[in-house]
Amino acid sequence: MNTPCPVVRVATYNIHKCRGMDGRVRPDRIVAVLAEVNADIVALQEVVSIDGGERELDQARFVAEELGYEFAFGENRRHNGGRYGNVVLTRFPIQAHRNYDISTGRGRENRGCLRTDVNLKTNTLHVFNAHFGTRFFEQREQARMLVEEGILTGEELEGP
Repeated sequence: MNTPCPVVRVATYNIHKCRGMDGRVRPDRIVAVLAEVNADIVALQEVVSIDGGERELDQARFVAEELGYEFAFGENRRHNGGRYGNVVLTRFPIQAHRNYDISTGRGRENRGCLRTDVNLKTNTLHVFNAHFGTRFFEQREQARMLVEEGILTGEELEGP
């Protein structure tokens, strides 16, 4: 029998490639906002990570390192030579992660759901970070996929 989970503060944030209203790409501003929120687990959408250049170009790693979090990346497509997708940041150890394709096709952007299994010592917490499309028909189809394809209901999912 699993014991109750500790209190965990969770946040979600679509960072829009770290591009602000002023048009500038500034991952340090994302870090400042997340530091203020002070969540234990953060689900980010629209993250770009380009290896081999300036540290800030690998947005997932930059934000995670600045905040002292572990991270898992779910790539949904390529963007400007780097990965683009969803990220889960956590203060807790990551046991495993898996990215699911929930794209609907029909000329729409690739979408994904990143499952990250987080070790809370007493339990494994399954965190699902989904970035749905902008159209109703897409969202309805993506929700159906999450349930019917076993993403949210898989037999391997024990615990919260």
